[in-house]
Amino acid sequence: MVKAGFHVSIAGSLDRSVERAKKSGCDTFQIFTGNPRGWKAKEIEDETAEKFISKLGNSGIEPVVAHMPYLPNLATPKPDVYEKSCDVLLREIKRCGVLKIPYLVTHLGSHLGTGRDGGIERTIDAVVNAIDSEKSSVMILLENTSGTKNSIGGTLEDIGEIMDGIGKSKRLGACFDTCHAFAGGYEISTEKGLSETLSDFDTLIGLDNLKVIHINDTKGECGSRLDRHEHIGLGKIGDEGMARILRHQKLSSLPFILETPVDERRDDRGNIAHLRELAGREN
Repeated sequence: MVKAGFHVSIAGSLDRSVERAKKSGCDTFQIFTGNPRGWKAKEIEDETAEKFISKLGNSGIEPVVAHMPYLPNLATPKPDVYEKSCDVLLREIKRCGVLKIPYLVTHLGSHLGTGRDGGIERTIDAVVNAIDSEKSSVMILLENTSGTKNSIGGTLEDIGEIMDGIGKSKRLGACFDTCHAFAGGYEISTEKGLSETLSDFDTLIGLDNLKVIHINDTKGECGSRLDRHEHIGLGKIGDEGMARILRHQKLSSLPFILETPVDERRDDRGNIAHLRELAGREN
């Protein structure tokens, strides 16, 4: 039985995200722990954390996944931005610990044209510092990107090199975004392409390190570098490609998080329903 959910709003209070997820039929879900578009975050009060943990425990939903805010850039050569980015990574690990959220997904950022090697080195240093500074069970998940100019994480090689640089750790894993992979040139819409991609993933990163899948269709062609998510089955990966991913024996037991649009064609519940239909599960 596929485990599926989507990114849920925390508007009003963090604990309300659990109610929204439950009402929408999520088996898993993702949140920002605070404002995703700013550097600062409101402190999580004890009462709020207790409510979140209690409601989550009663909901039967797991795991919950947190996502880093948008502004941090772990690969940046700008000292001030890098310092703030490292601070936010450490802060978010602590917030996940308070909320008992096991996974924190992070993008890897951009080297801003100063070179891939430096960007990867800075990313390694940021993650190592976070792991060393905060003793916690929270796992940092490195997410692949769509391969836009100067970005780190557009290839599986990038993520594999970062993980190798950090070394084996129970605190480190990966999140695979299907839209980003397809846009980055991985032809996962076909049986052959998916098989080759997962083989490369296993060689470079290790499929045992894959903990979460962002299951998104895409508006762009394969290799377009276009990070534009589309409703499940209505994009370039399509129903057949999505069904193949959802039913793949090496992926089907993982949590699938949707980050799909909400418009007149479909909402979040509609996308989850369609995803479950493709996965062979009745709603």
